[in-house]
Amino acid sequence: AVVSVALATLVIAVPAPTRARTQTLGAPGALVLPDPVRPAAVPQVKAPSDTAFDTVWAPVLKSVQARGGPGADQRPVATLSPETPEGTTNLVVVLGRADDATGRLWVEVRLPVLPNNTVGWVPRSGLGGYHVVRTRLVVELEELNATLYRRGRPIFEAPVGVGEPAWPTPEGHFYVRNKLTGFASPAYGPLAFGTSARSPVLTDWPAGGFIGIHGTDRPDLLPGRVSHGCIRMRNEDVIELGRLMPVGTPVEIR
Repeated sequence: AVVSVALATLVIAVPAPTRARTQTLGAPGALVLPDPVRPAAVPQVKAPSDTAFDTVWAPVLKSVQARGGPGADQRPVATLSPETPEGTTNLVVVLGRADDATGRLWVEVRLPVLPNNTVGWVPRSGLGGYHVVRTRLVVELEELNATLYRRGRPIFEAPVGVGEPAWPTPEGHFYVRNKLTGFASPAYGPLAFGTSARSPVLTDWPAGGFIGIHGTDRPDLLPGRVSHGCIRMRNEDVIELGRLMPVGTPVEIR
């Protein structure tokens, strides 16, 4: 089942204007973080510049409009709120930076909207301090398997259930938006991760049908194509994943 907002709670890259100066994060040996905001509500964190495994994320401080390019005159793409529907802090993965024609700093971020894999630009002032994760989750739809990497090395692997053909699990690059614990549910198990991925077909579900990673009371069905798009794991596996995978972790579904 797709995790609804009650439980678990986007790639259209628009070229920057020719007058903008852009930099891309994540190039091996050349990680460049956007300039910090002072004062920042969250302590600034900078990653070492000699690693290719860093992913940078930041919390959303206030309601802010994401645009198709770095500038207030660019077309609107989505609106980001400081909280998710479940009341957790909303966050975005940072992909790059650019100054607009006035010198104002903007950052490119992944957006939790349809169509999946959408990116947009937001003013740096709308985000809090930077955080770095060095984990990455890869979900293989054909192999029905999930692997968590830390600094490029596998540290966790488990069989999974994914969406049935009528309700496919979307492919693309996403991230872990939140982690919900402290509940026991036969359908969702003891722990659920909310991701930025959304079902392309169950758009009438609460909040548009966000894809979750969660446990199940039917481990006998795993691995298999058994869900409405969510990624199911045995309860013991999702508990272990909860110990190893922080929020902000990029999720590749392929």
